[in-house]
Amino acid sequence: MQSRLWVALAPELQDQVDALVTMDRKLRAVQVIREGVDGTSRPGLHECLALVAERYAVLGKRFHRSPTAPLDLDALTAKVQALPHRPAAIEAVWDGDSEGWFVLLLAITLDPRAEHHLAIVQHGTDLRLFNGTVPPWPEAEEATTVGRTLAERLGVPFHFASPQTPDNEAPRWWDTP
Repeated sequence: MQSRLWVALAPELQDQVDALVTMDRKLRAVQVIREGVDGTSRPGLHECLALVAERYAVLGKRFHRSPTAPLDLDALTAKVQALPHRPAAIEAVWDGDSEGWFVLLLAITLDPRAEHHLAIVQHGTDLRLFNGTVPPWPEAEEATTVGRTLAERLGVPFHFASPQTPDNEAPRWWDTP
């Protein structure tokens, strides 16, 4: 059965959405859906995401986020060196969204107290939990290896409170003694 929103889209927009889904361009497909409905009946983000997920299923594709590219130590070093303040630490922290867990690599400054985004590391969705393919979490291993090397290069500590298990409430570097 086709959703009300799918039926409301013009055939050329349906073709465009399916082409984007085939290329695994979820966000662009959502944008096409939102812009394709005129007036006050414009669908919300969740409704558009649900339709994109539906189209993935209809087209026989898995709705997942592609793994991030491997971290580049030299590019990360340059990114940290471009910050307005010297970092006090490099930190890896878990975060997640509706598609699964990922690790953020951050540069931490104390004056001012701030975190500066360096990279996101994700190697799959939480479907891996049901398939039994994690742990170990490859994104945690990559963030630990590269983060530790980056911290050594900069002469600052590296902190990752929960490399074995996703935990977005684990203690942060500035909260540890």
